[in-house]
Amino acid sequence: MAMIFIGGSRDIIELPEPAVARIGAIIAAEHGVLIGDAPGADAEAQGLLAGYGYEHVGVFHAGKEPRNNLGDWATYHIPPPAGAQGFAAHAEKDREMARRADFGLMIWDGASPGTVLNVLRLVLNGSPCVVYDTMRGMVATAHDTSDWRAMLHHAGPDVRRQVEARMTPDERLTLPT
Repeated sequence: MAMIFIGGSRDIIELPEPAVARIGAIIAAEHGVLIGDAPGADAEAQGLLAGYGYEHVGVFHAGKEPRNNLGDWATYHIPPPAGAQGFAAHAEKDREMARRADFGLMIWDGASPGTVLNVLRLVLNGSPCVVYDTMRGMVATAHDTSDWRAMLHHAGPDVRRQVEARMTPDERLTLPT
């Protein structure tokens, strides 16, 4: 059973039809799903999985309890580093899902730096990631850091600055010089 990290932007309020179909294929193949507890794409994908009664799901959360666990699935508490707040409080759980995943599926609004970083984390671990870019109406697969850099290039300078501010020193090594 392959493990699929499903995630995306918190501003996503509806999954694009191709992503819904891809999640249906994941269910049909009985792959495991690693998913976060955030509102937006995480909650939307959880709702779809719960609607199918799918059981092979693990919900990762940084808080004491998951913000969303719509299928009453197993939960994995990944505590944040001491003093971490905001995005930094959730980054370690995202890194853990990327470490455990064989593949990724991200639904991106074209602006979320966290989603872009999750794609990077996946490819750095050798896990290809399908990205549904809802802003541009495109789908692409990131296999390596050059694919990731192309994705980041389309994001614009504001998003790139936010991504760089959130990167670990190891992640920063992937940036063009």
